Amino acid sequence: MGIPMNRLSIFVDGNNMFYAQQKNGWFFDPRRVLDYFRHEQAETTLINAFWYTGLKDPQDQRGFRDALISLGYTVRTKILKEYYDDNSGRYSQKANLDIEIVVDMFNTVDQYDRVVLFSGDGDFERAIELLRSKNTHITVVSTEGMIARELRNATDRYIDLNDIRPVIEKVDGQ
Repeated sequence: MGIPMNRLSIFVDGNNMFYAQQKNGWFFDPRRVLDYFRHEQAETTLINAFWYTGLKDPQDQRGFRDALISLGYTVRTKILKEYYDDNSGRYSQKANLDIEIVVDMFNTVDQYDRVVLFSGDGDFERAIELLRSKNTHITVVSTEGMIARELRNATDRYIDLNDIRPVIEKVDGQ
């Protein structure tokens, strides 16, 4: 028997995490996220890190996206769509990248043993059940009040953002 493989892929639902961080009143540093999960367990090899985000226009968040790419993230984007909300009487913008996240998870499934998913979206429940059936260990990172019960129940491990704040928070001047 060789050493058990500990190949890790990270998937960040950028829009979902933006609201979670806003709710918590602090933001995480994408570099510190990679460093934390790369060193959290011994013998970890970071295989992939994906970041998904909606854009107002093709130039939106250009500097941030370039920084993510230089850190090693694969960045997937979609232009925000405008919706009229009958309840509030306001227009809101949304870019749903759930399908892109799930496609990437299954397209790269042979490359990893562990997944860290930064999202609280219950739409991922079925995908996570299927990945777990392939002996993939799934960790979901979100925050209280923003994690769907179905998702929390489907995962192997749940981490609240606030519990790892000291090791992933964005610090001014970094």
